[in-house]
Amino acid sequence: MFRAPGLSSVAVASVGNYTVVFLGTVSGRLLKINLNESMQVVSRRVVTVAYGEPVHHIMQFDPADPGYLYLMTSHQMARVKVAACAMHATCRDCVGAADAYCGWCALETRCTLQQDCANSSQPHFWTSASEGPGHCPTMTVLPAKIDVHQEYPGMILQISGSLPSLSGMEMACDYGNNIHTVARVPGPAYGHQIAYCNLLPRDQFPPFLPHQDHVTVEMFLRVNGQNIVRASFTIYDCSRVGQVYPHTACTSCLSAQWPCFWCIQQHACVSNQSRCEASSNPMNPQDCPQILPAALAPVPTGSSQSVPVHLANAAFFQGTALECSFGQEEIFEAVWVNESAVRCNQVVLHTTQKSQVFPLSLQLKGQPARFLDSPDPVTVEVYNCAMGSPDCSQCLGREDLGHQCVWSDGCRLRGTLQPLPGTCPAPEIRAIEPLSGPLDGGTLLTIRGRNLGRRFSDVAHSVWIGSVACEPLADRYTVSEEIVCATGPAPGAFSDVVTVNASKEGRSRERFSYVLPLVHALEPTMGPKAGGTRITIQGSDLHVGSELQVLVNGTEPCTELVRTDTSIACTVPGGALPASVPVCVRFERRGCVHGNLTFWYMRNPVITAIRPRRSHVSGGRTITVAGERFHMVQNVSMAVHHIGREPTLCKVLNSTLITCPSPGALSNASAPVDFFLNGRAYADEAAVAEELLDPEEAQRGSRFRLDYLPDPQFSTAKREKWIKHHPGEPLTLVIHKEQDSLGLESHEYRVKIGQVSCDIQIVSERVIHCSVNESLGTAEGQLPITIQVGNFNQTIATLQLGGSETAIIVSIVICSILLLLSVVALFVFCTKSRRAERYWQKTLLQMEEMESQIREEIRKGFAELQTDMTDLTKELNRSQGIPFLEYKHFVTRTFFPKCSSLYEERYVLPSQTLNSQGSSTVPETHPLLGEWKIPESCRPNMEEGISLFSSLLNNKHFLIVFVHALEQQKDFAVRDRCSLASLLTIALHGKLEYYTGIMKELLVDLIDASAAKNPKLMLRRTESVVEKMLTNWMSICMYSCLRETVGEPFFLLLCAIKQQINKGSIDAITGKARYTLNEEWLLRENIEAKPRNLNVSFQGCGMDSLSVRAMDTDTLTQVKEKILEAFCKNVPYSQWPRAEDVDLEWFASSTQSYVLRDLDDTSVVEDGRKKLNTLAHYKIPEGASLAMSLTDKKDNTLGRVKDLDTEKYFHLVLPTDELTEPKKSHRQSHRKKVLPEIYLTRLLSTKGTLQKFLDDLFKAILSIREDKPPLAVKYFFDFLEEQAEKRGISDPDTLHIWKTNSLPLRFWVNILKNPQFVFDIDKTDHIDACLSVIAQAFIDACSISDLQLGKDSPTNKLLYAKEIPEYRKIVQRYYKQIHDMTPLSEQEMNAHLAEESRKYQNEFNTNVAMAEIYKYAKRYRTQIVAALEANPTARRTQLQHKFEQVVALMEDNIYECYSEA
Repeated sequence: MFRAPGLSSVAVASVGNYTVVFLGTVSGRLLKINLNESMQVVSRRVVTVAYGEPVHHIMQFDPADPGYLYLMTSHQMARVKVAACAMHATCRDCVGAADAYCGWCALETRCTLQQDCANSSQPHFWTSASEGPGHCPTMTVLPAKIDVHQEYPGMILQISGSLPSLSGMEMACDYGNNIHTVARVPGPAYGHQIAYCNLLPRDQFPPFLPHQDHVTVEMFLRVNGQNIVRASFTIYDCSRVGQVYPHTACTSCLSAQWPCFWCIQQHACVSNQSRCEASSNPMNPQDCPQILPAALAPVPTGSSQSVPVHLANAAFFQGTALECSFGQEEIFEAVWVNESAVRCNQVVLHTTQKSQVFPLSLQLKGQPARFLDSPDPVTVEVYNCAMGSPDCSQCLGREDLGHQCVWSDGCRLRGTLQPLPGTCPAPEIRAIEPLSGPLDGGTLLTIRGRNLGRRFSDVAHSVWIGSVACEPLADRYTVSEEIVCATGPAPGAFSDVVTVNASKEGRSRERFSYVLPLVHALEPTMGPKAGGTRITIQGSDLHVGSELQVLVNGTEPCTELVRTDTSIACTVPGGALPASVPVCVRFERRGCVHGNLTFWYMRNPVITAIRPRRSHVSGGRTITVAGERFHMVQNVSMAVHHIGREPTLCKVLNSTLITCPSPGALSNASAPVDFFLNGRAYADEAAVAEELLDPEEAQRGSRFRLDYLPDPQFSTAKREKWIKHHPGEPLTLVIHKEQDSLGLESHEYRVKIGQVSCDIQIVSERVIHCSVNESLGTAEGQLPITIQVGNFNQTIATLQLGGSETAIIVSIVICSILLLLSVVALFVFCTKSRRAERYWQKTLLQMEEMESQIREEIRKGFAELQTDMTDLTKELNRSQGIPFLEYKHFVTRTFFPKCSSLYEERYVLPSQTLNSQGSSTVPETHPLLGEWKIPESCRPNMEEGISLFSSLLNNKHFLIVFVHALEQQKDFAVRDRCSLASLLTIALHGKLEYYTGIMKELLVDLIDASAAKNPKLMLRRTESVVEKMLTNWMSICMYSCLRETVGEPFFLLLCAIKQQINKGSIDAITGKARYTLNEEWLLRENIEAKPRNLNVSFQGCGMDSLSVRAMDTDTLTQVKEKILEAFCKNVPYSQWPRAEDVDLEWFASSTQSYVLRDLDDTSVVEDGRKKLNTLAHYKIPEGASLAMSLTDKKDNTLGRVKDLDTEKYFHLVLPTDELTEPKKSHRQSHRKKVLPEIYLTRLLSTKGTLQKFLDDLFKAILSIREDKPPLAVKYFFDFLEEQAEKRGISDPDTLHIWKTNSLPLRFWVNILKNPQFVFDIDKTDHIDACLSVIAQAFIDACSISDLQLGKDSPTNKLLYAKEIPEYRKIVQRYYKQIHDMTPLSEQEMNAHLAEESRKYQNEFNTNVAMAEIYKYAKRYRTQIVAALEANPTARRTQLQHKFEQVVALMEDNIYECYSEA
C-alpha cells in the first residue's frame, strides 16, 4: 500500500468514501495519506512537528473534536489539526486537493471541514472531495454581449453545479463599487437553476478604455450577503471602432466580433443598419473601399515625386477631394486618375536619417479623421545619401536597397545624367579578432575596417589567411565595416596576414596564427555528484579560437569558464551516479583535444548534525557541522531563511567537521537553515528520495533549524559605570550576566579592557570572573570594558586609572589654592555686581522707553505706509503702470550680468543728454540688440561661415561634443562657461525645443557625475555650461509668470521699502538709515528728524508744481532726489534727470533767494570735518517755496556724496559715533547715550511695516494660477524625478534640493536681488542690502535643514526666523501642487516652447552671438577636432570636416575684418 523508511507510528480514520492514514516518522514529521475506495493513494501531505525528534508510536484522535490528533516526540506533546482546509481559496483548489476532510461550503464560499459549514448535512450545501471539481458552482450570463446603445429588460443567469435551491433567499447581482441590482429565481430547483437579474444602470456602465471598443464587466451572484459565484459579460460600442482603428475603420467594423454595420456615406460604424443613409453599403470586409498594397520605389529626400496609389471598391468616392497623408504634418494633394487609382502630386518628403519609412494613407479633404481603409499598410521609403554612409562601399552598397547614391568626396545623390558608380578603394583592414585559432579551423574570425565590400557577394569566397580560405557568414556581415568568417583547417602551424579581395585586395597589419592547443592534466580529479566543484585544466595554447567548450561525460557543459594561455578553470555540473566520466576540451565545436582527462563523481557529502542549535540575534556564534566526505568541499556558506541577514562563510576543518559563524537575524524566532556546499544547496538525499518533504522544503532542501534568542546582557557586579583602578595593582573583574537559554561556554566569551584581553577564569550561569596579568598604561586615563560574544559587543563600564600618592597630595594643594582664589573672586564679583545692577536699572528704563517708541513707530509707520502704498497703487493704475523692461533688455541683463565679455565691452549707457523737458532718452546699446558691424568686403565669407557654423550648432552630436570639449580645458574658466551658455541661448532662441533637448542631455551627464559623488550638491552653483543654460532657460520660461503674476507685488515691495527708508534719517555719506532690514546699514543713533512739506516748481516730467515731503536732516542732494522722484514717478528711471543736473533755489522772500548746495561757505566744521548742509542748516520752514531747474554747468566738484572722504566730511554722525567706546566730544555732551544694540529693534519696526508686502510677494511666487500653470516648472521637475528614479535615488530630501537649486535659488533669488533686471528703476545700495535680507529669508524657506539659531546668530537670519516655518509649508505645498499637475507630453512641451520662441523672434542678432561663440571654437580648435575624431557618431557624420570648413571660411579675413570693425 505505502512504503517509506523511518516510520514510527500510525493512526487511521475513515472519512466519507476515503481512508486517511497518519504516519509518524523518526525524523519528527507527520505524513498524511488519503486512500480511495480501492485503497490507492490519491494525495499526501507532510507536517513537520519537531525535526530530529522521533514521533512516539502512540497517536490518538481528540475524543471531543476528531478534527485534531494528539502525538508525542522526545521533548514535547502536540495537538495537530487533521487538515488545513483554509489554505485553499477556490472551490477547484479545495475539491481538487483530494483531502478527505476538506470540502467547499457553497453559501460561505470557503474550504472547510464538514462540521464547520452551516447546514452541511443537507444536500448541495457542502461539496466533498469525492464529488470532484466538476460539481463546483458556475454561472453564465445571457446575453453575453450587450450593445451600449440598446435597451435590455434584464439578464438571465444560468447557474450549475452543487448549490442548494436559491428560492426564497435574499439575492442580488453585485457589479462591484457597491453597485447592486435585484435578482430572483422563478421557483425551487437543484443542479441547474435559472435566475433573473436587472442590468446595471446605463449611467453606471464602466468607461471604455482608450483604443478599445468594448469593456468586460465582472459580476457576482450575491446570496444572503455573500458572493457565491461569478461570471462576466461584454459591453460593446460599434461607433468606437472607427476611432480605435481610423486607418481600417470599415474593415475593422465588418470583421468585429460584434454585429456591426458600415455606413459608407456617414463614414461610421453602427450597430443598427437602418441608421445608414446610403442604400449600397459594404457587407463584407473585402467590399470596403481600400488602398491596395503596392511596392513603391525609394525616393530621395527633398525631391518632388508623384506617388501612384491603387484603390479597390472606391467608385463611391470618385471625384471626392482627397489628400495624401504621410504623417501628421506631411499632407499633399491627391488627383483622381480613374475610379481605381489616384496620384499624390508633388510629394516632397525630408529625412535626416539614412532611411525613413513614411506611412501613406488617403483622407477626405477637410476631414482629417476620415481615411480610406489600408488593411495592408502602404509605405514610402525616403532615403538621404548624406547620412549613414561614411565610406565608399557603404555608399555604393545602398544600390541594392534602391538608393541612387554616388561617392564623390562623400556620399551624394546621383544625378540623372551622372554615370553609374565605379569602383571603391581597396579594403582597409583595421583589426582582426582573435589573433589565433586551432589547426582544425572553425574559428569565427572578425575583420573590421572600411570598404570591406558593397554587398556580401563581393566578399564571399574572397577572404584568405595565407593560402587557407576563411568562409564569410552572410548573417554576420556588415556592409563595408565588418566581416565574420569561419576559418578553414590548416595542414600545420603557421602565421600569416588576412587578405580581403573585393575588386581590390586589402591586407591586415596583424597576423593570424594557426596553433595546436594541448591539455596535460586536471585537478582536482574528484568531487561530489551534486556538482559545483571548481576544476583547473593545465595545458598550452589554451587561449586560441573564438569558442571553447569543456564537456563532462560527453554532453554536460562545464560552466563559468575562465581561461589563460596555460589553464582553463570551470565549474563541474552535477552527475547522475557516482562514476568516472571523461572530460573533453573542445575548440570551435570540433573534436576533443587529446589528453585522456577523467573526473570522478563521488557520493555527496552528508551533514548529520549541527551544534549548538541556538544563537543570539547578532550572530557570529560558532556552529559546528558534523558529517562525512567534507574533504571534497571547496567552499561552504550558511544561510537562515526568512529572518536571516547575510549568509556567512564557513571553514572546512577536516573530512568530518565544518565550523560556521551563525548569520545575524532580524528577530527572535526559529528558522530553517541551509548549507551551500560548492555553491549547491545541500539536500537530504534520503528524505528527498522517499518524498517525505513537502514541496516547499523539498525544493529548498532544509533539514536543520536554528533557534534565535535575544543577545546576552552583561553588567558589572554593582552595575556601576565607572571603576577606579591604580596602576600596578592586580585587577580582577566580576561581570554579572543576565539569565538566558543560549548555553554559552567559557571559550565563547571575550573580555577586553581597552586593547588588553582579560583572562576568563570562572564562568557560571550568572557570573564571569576574569583577571588582567599585564600592566595597564596610564596614557589614556580611561579604558572601556567590553565583552564580546560572536558579533555582539557590549561596553559595560569604563575603567578609570588613578595616579600615585604624590599626585593625590598635589591635587589637594591645588584645590586649596583654587578655593582661596574663589573666595577673593566672590568678593570682587559682589562689588562689581552692585555697580552693574545700578547700570542695568538705568539701561532697563531706556529699553522700556525704546520699546514704547518702537510700538508707536510700527503702528504709525504701518498706517502711513498703507496710505502711501494705496495712493501709489492708484497712481500705477492711472499712469503707464509698472516700468517693466522690454523682454530683450530683461534677457541681456539676466544673461550677461558680469560674465560676458560682450557685456563689459559694449553694454554701457552713454552719457545722457537731457531734452527740453528734463528727461533723457538713452537707447541701450548691447551688441546683441544691434546690427552685426563688419566691413562689407568681409561680409559674404563671414556670413557663409556663420551660416555653416549655425548648422553645426544645430547638430545635436556636434554641440554636445563641442561643449564637453571646452569644459575639459583647464583654462576655460567659469566666466567663459557662463558666457558660452548665454551666447548659445541667444543663438538657439528661435529653437527652444532643440535647446531644451541639448540642455537635458547635458544635465543627464551632470546628474551621472553628481550621483557618483554627492547628489545633493548638484546644481548648487553655476560652474558648468549646462547650469548657466538652465538658469537662462528658467528665465525665458518664467518671464510671463514674472511679468503677469509676480511683477506687481514685487514692485510694490520695492516701493514700500523705499518709502519706509525715506521716512527716517539717512546718512548720505555712510548710507546708513534709521529704518532698514539690514543690521550693517542701521543708523545706531537717535537722530531727531522732522518732516518738511515743500512747495516745489519744476518744468519737467509733465507737471509744474508739487508738494514734496522731505526730512529736515536731508542733504540737498537727497532733497533733489525726492523732488525728482515726485515729479518723474510716471517716467522710467532711465529717462529721469540726475540730481547733479539740476539746481535747487529757495525763495526766502520776494526779494531774497538762495541756491541750495551740499557744501558751500556756510557749511559747519566739527572735529576737523565739514558737515554736509541740510534743510535744518538753511532753516527752511514748513511750506517753503523752492524752484528746481536744469543747469547747463554740471557741478562735479564733489562727485557722488557717498564717495566723499570720511576723514574730511560727514553728514549725520561722525565715524567715532558708532564705536563701542566713543571718544568724548562736544556733540556727545548733548546726546543721551544708550547701548547701540538697542537700536536693533528698529529692524523689527521696519520688518513689521513691510510684512504684508513681503507675504504678498512670496505667495505670488509660490502659487499656481489655474489659467496659466507653470508648464516649464512641471516639465523640469518631472524630468528630475525621472532621473532620480532611474538612478535609484529615493531620498525625498535629495529631490527637494534638486528642485530648490533649479528654480527658487537659481531664478527667483537672482530676481529678488536684482530688480533692475526686471524694472527700469534705481536700485540703491541700501535697497540692495534690504533685498539681501529678504532673499536670505526666501533661501531659508526653501531649505530643508533645521535653522540652528542662537543669540550669536546674524540678525539677517534671526529677523525672519519666526516666519520661516510657515514659508516652508508654502514651499512644500507648491512643490506638491506641481507634482500633482497632469504630466506634460513632449509634444505639449515642444508646442509651448515653440510659442515662446515665436513671441520673441527677431529680438536678437544671432550672427553676433555666433561670431562670439566662434571665438571659443577658434581658441580651442585642436581640442574640438580631437574630440570630434574620438566620437564615433561625429566621425561617422564627418562633423570634423564640416568644422574645418567653418574655420577655413572664417579665418581668411576674420582678424582684418574685426580690426576694421
